[in-house]
Amino acid sequence: MADWRENLVERDEDIRRLLAPVRRVAVLGIKTEAQSDQAAFYVPRYLKDAGVEVVPVPVYYPEVKTILGAPVYRTIAAIPGTVDLVNVFRRPADVPAHVDDLVAKKPAVVWLQLGIRNDLAAEALARAGIRVVQDRCLMVEWRRLGPAED
Repeated sequence: MADWRENLVERDEDIRRLLAPVRRVAVLGIKTEAQSDQAAFYVPRYLKDAGVEVVPVPVYYPEVKTILGAPVYRTIAAIPGTVDLVNVFRRPADVPAHVDDLVAKKPAVVWLQLGIRNDLAAEALARAGIRVVQDRCLMVEWRRLGPAED
């Protein structure tokens, strides 16, 4: 079996390779339209505008049923079908509480947004065979390294 550390992705060429097939992104900790000035809303909106299917998984806002026109799910594991990437907007200390949910769904990639790093959670995900990117903005990297826009 390959070394789990190979699932910790940091090099540009590896990020480019893992972004290429991404078409469906779940956003854990997404904000609502009422918080449109926050990264946890405008980053997913950017992805949607770029043609990515965004699946909202807010942590708060129990009354909200849709975000960005898509139905809300309360856990990653509850999302039907496959998820290519989970974009995480949670404080570093809150990430471990989501590891079991993430492993249950087993997306190809878990992406911890800029400013979010939790090496223990990343190791647990990597050992489960999930590629992990930490402390990078998905919007910035998508613009820089992601699929070419038509």
